[in-house]
Amino acid sequence: MIRLGAGRLERIVAVGAHCDDIAIGAGGTLLSMCLARPGLRVDALVLSGGGTEREPEEQAALAAFCPGAELELTVHKLQDGRLPAQWDEAKAVVEGLRARTEPDLVLAPRTDDAHQDHRGLAQLMTTAFRDHLVLGYEIVKWDGDLGRMAAYQPLSPQVAERKAELLQEHYPSQRHRPWYDREAFLGLARIRGIECHARYAEAFAVTKLTLDLGD
Repeated sequence: MIRLGAGRLERIVAVGAHCDDIAIGAGGTLLSMCLARPGLRVDALVLSGGGTEREPEEQAALAAFCPGAELELTVHKLQDGRLPAQWDEAKAVVEGLRARTEPDLVLAPRTDDAHQDHRGLAQLMTTAFRDHLVLGYEIVKWDGDLGRMAAYQPLSPQVAERKAELLQEHYPSQRHRPWYDREAFLGLARIRGIECHARYAEAFAVTKLTLDLGD
C-alpha cells in the first residue's frame, strides 16, 4: 500500500465534542506521533465537560496520550447533545482556536458521524481550518455508523494495547457503557489494520487533500 507522509510535524490540533472523543478516535495516532517527536506541540479542544468530573479525566488522559509533548488543553462547558442549538457559541470557540494556532495537522471527528455533536464540530473545523490537512477520526458507538475510510495510521501492537489500557485507566466515568471495553477498541483497530496490511491501525476520513507529486 502506498504511504504518504505529512512532512515534518511540529504542531497539531486535536478536537472533540466530548471528553474521551479524541482518545477513542485518535489516541493511538497521538501516542505514535508524540513518542516519535518529543516536544511536539498539541493544542487540544473539547466542547463539553468543563467543570464536571470529566474535565480532570480528560486532562490526565491526554497527558498520558501525549508523552513528552507540549500540551495545551481547553475543555469548554457546552451542553452535551445540544450542539445544533449552541452553534454560535461552538463556532466562536473553534474560531478562537484557529486564531491562535497554525497547525501542520488537524484531528477532528468525521463530517458524516451519526452523532450530531461530532458531526457539527467536524463541519465547523473544515470551515475554520480550510488550508490544513484535517483527518476525521471514527468513534465506535451504538449508532453503528462505521464506514469505509480513506486513510490509515498503522499502530504497533504495543501502542494499540497501550491505547486500550489508557482508555480504561483514565475514563472511569465511562466504564459502565456496554461498548466501552478493551475488546471493542482492539477489535476495531484490528479490522482497520487488516484493511491497510498492518496488525492494528486507526482509520480516518479525508474531506480534501492536495498532493505534491512534482520535484
